[in-house]
Amino acid sequence: MLEQLLIFTRESLILWTCKELGNALRGSPIDTLIRSCLLEERSGAASYNYDAPGASYTLKWTFHNELGLVFVAVYQRILHLLYVDDLLSMVKQEFSEIYDPKRTSYDDFDNIFQQLKKEAEARAEEMKKSKQVGKPVNNQLGRKQGQVQNGIADGGNKKKSGGESGNDGRDGDKFRGRPLENGNLNNNHVGKGEVPANGGKKTETVVNKVSKAVAEPKKKITKKNRVWDDSPQESKLDFTDPVSENGEQNIPAVVAADQGESMMDKEEIISSDSESEAQERREGFSSMFQSIAGKSNLEKSDLEPALKALKDRLMTKNVAAMEDALVRILTPRRSIDILRDVHSAKEQGKPYVVVFVGVNGVGKSTNLAKVAYWLLQHNINVMMAACDTFRSGAVEQLRTHARRLQIPIFEKGYEKDPAIVAKEAIQEASRNGSDVVLVDTAGRMQDNEPLMRALSKLIYVNNPDLVLFVGEALVGNDAVDQLSKFNQKLGDLSPSPNPRLIDGILLTKFDTIDDKVGAALSMVYISGAPVMFVGCGQSYTDLKKLNVKSIVKTLLK
Repeated sequence: MLEQLLIFTRESLILWTCKELGNALRGSPIDTLIRSCLLEERSGAASYNYDAPGASYTLKWTFHNELGLVFVAVYQRILHLLYVDDLLSMVKQEFSEIYDPKRTSYDDFDNIFQQLKKEAEARAEEMKKSKQVGKPVNNQLGRKQGQVQNGIADGGNKKKSGGESGNDGRDGDKFRGRPLENGNLNNNHVGKGEVPANGGKKTETVVNKVSKAVAEPKKKITKKNRVWDDSPQESKLDFTDPVSENGEQNIPAVVAADQGESMMDKEEIISSDSESEAQERREGFSSMFQSIAGKSNLEKSDLEPALKALKDRLMTKNVAAMEDALVRILTPRRSIDILRDVHSAKEQGKPYVVVFVGVNGVGKSTNLAKVAYWLLQHNINVMMAACDTFRSGAVEQLRTHARRLQIPIFEKGYEKDPAIVAKEAIQEASRNGSDVVLVDTAGRMQDNEPLMRALSKLIYVNNPDLVLFVGEALVGNDAVDQLSKFNQKLGDLSPSPNPRLIDGILLTKFDTIDDKVGAALSMVYISGAPVMFVGCGQSYTDLKKLNVKSIVKTLLK
């Protein structure tokens, strides 16, 4: 029995309820539905189960998006009412025709609803009866096939002996027009001795089809790849983890990735002017004045080379002063030595925690794996924490990196609180003796306040040792805006009086910008955080330090 049906607006203004139903609902299923599904826009299933003391309800609903109306039906879960979906659809159609935004009372809809309810119940009853009629046919299929086969034999004898054609035609009419439905005859009986007009050929074909459909299971049809005459055999394109017959994953043994020494440990050599070139400049500058010394009469043409040399000399001094200023800007205000800090935390008996933050698609997970590879080369035990519980495939992506690097990963799946997942990951790292926990977070835009609040909570709850902002060098000054707003939001939304801000910067895709390195200078100048890593490729070794002299030389070209 239907417990209640009501119509209300998206602003929760109730327009109509069925007064004849009038059943007092136990608990507050409607309020729970609004809080749990409608406000959070989790309306894909359009069905919700509510448990209250002494009662269990199922709530079904539908929307009218243009009018902003919600139609909700409530009934006892144990009843399994078949007509509710059909009734909601009819109520939605009828009510939308009489709806007026200025109107708040719809008492005249009671009679319309009663009529719609009767129609829906009648349709459901007809469907139920038709299903009951169809059941005996399925159960007695073998017996009917025997009857049909007997009829075929009798019919063949009649045809050979010149039996009456009138009966044959009548029996054929009985059988004609009865198609197969899912391999079964459609609710009709072929009695013993009933023969089609064709003398049994058609019946025999139908029986064979029925018996084949029952005896042979359907084979799964798979699409075959096109094979060209001169092309080699294609390799397997499905890289998902294989599953055995009992449902367990057969993950193949993966050899730990060894791509050589990380670029972080290689010193980049920057070519500078040789001593001889500097000596030549000094000698050239002095020779200009020596050439005009001792002349009694000096003309303008004599002074031009000396004046040009003097101008170049002064410009060189200005460039040197600018170079010193740029070096001071790019040099961090505080020194961050991750390897030293990791060993210091290890002596204190706790893991060193690094949180990677940034906007969508900048390469946080990939560069997290590069940092893990670099730490592994220094004999540091690393564990990954999959705290991107929002983006589809994020956990699987990090799991692939962990499997290739042969390091543990802590994951809880999707739709979990990232702050709690990170906290449990740090606790797990303390138990299994991991030295470093690398926390992967979901990408978010700097203006998305709910997601920025969740990130601020994660940092506040777990108090990581290092917060790394991952930004794209390719986007230029947009990365500067992202970094400054991340810092601002982390400060404004943190419950702590002394909020944690960005500690360091990881610039990705640095190999794609050539001499456009101004973004790195601006990010360091605005935030005061150093550029600790630079991503310059797609392999695990493509991570290096920011060479200040190289940046300054590029800027002053």
